[in-house]
Amino acid sequence: MVQQPRAPVRKDCGLAESARWTPVTSWPASAARAAATAESTPPDIAASTLRGRGGFSVRGEVSVIARPGYGGAGTNVPRVGVGAGVGNGNHSAGAGRGADGGQGARRRTVRRRSVLIGAGVAAATGGVLAREQLGRLWYQVPGVSKPRVEGAVDYAKAEWVAASDANWRRADRPDDFTVDRVIIHVVQGSYAVALKVFQDPAHRAATHYVVGKDGRVAQLIRELDVAYQAGNREYNERAVGIEHEGFVDRPQDFTGAMYESSARLTADICLRHGIPVDRTHVIGHVEVPGTDHTDPGPHWDWDRYLRLVRAAKKQLERERKQDERRQA
Repeated sequence: MVQQPRAPVRKDCGLAESARWTPVTSWPASAARAAATAESTPPDIAASTLRGRGGFSVRGEVSVIARPGYGGAGTNVPRVGVGAGVGNGNHSAGAGRGADGGQGARRRTVRRRSVLIGAGVAAATGGVLAREQLGRLWYQVPGVSKPRVEGAVDYAKAEWVAASDANWRRADRPDDFTVDRVIIHVVQGSYAVALKVFQDPAHRAATHYVVGKDGRVAQLIRELDVAYQAGNREYNERAVGIEHEGFVDRPQDFTGAMYESSARLTADICLRHGIPVDRTHVIGHVEVPGTDHTDPGPHWDWDRYLRLVRAAKKQLERERKQDERRQA
């Protein structure tokens, strides 16, 4: 996570930059009933519309609803949800998942029937929803979450070191957001420094994994969840981030053990999520649109790295087939 000089720092506060906020001063009766039925946010909310992300409303836009004060601990960042309900102009009521997880954030229960009724009303006014889109929206409503086991890891060779809740937000990927990228970072410091800063709530950033020079791997955030890693909301939602110990201007920091360990991790991620192993889908932080970072820098050997990832993925595929034959 290396910043270029004099470039403004981009921070992901959990709200799309293109959203427009409009206070809700009056609700249509139908919208109020929908909100009450879904046990959604009460009428002290603010509303906005966000174009181009697909969803429910009579104008073909997604309504984003937020109640002030639902942000992470010690912040004024609102919790934001993608609305699934009835739209009328800029006013929309419905059910949404909170976007910025924080300690002590309230969770609300939504009945499946209520969500599907809201979806049916929206479909009648705005067209038939694709099954995949409806499925993704189902996993974005409050109270809907995959089972979690505290301390569980997605990569078997990783140790669990939990990042601060302020540095990521809860999600249910890939059911709510497709995972199709791996982002390579360099921390500009040691393995211990990376773990320390990602446990600091004031840092407001973290990656899913950290890899050390000696090949150690720590997982700090579940792949289900969205890490504040890229300074770009879309890429945060679609990517798994891997931080590496070292400095971008010191090629000696990128050891053989680090390359091999990181390649095995990336191969495992790509195999589980169906991500192609190429430079379109395995990228550096510097390649994220709008970034002010330069990592992993000019000394990162991409040809070597992708060669190792492809070899590791083939080995994992062979092992998977062998397991399937044994179980048959």
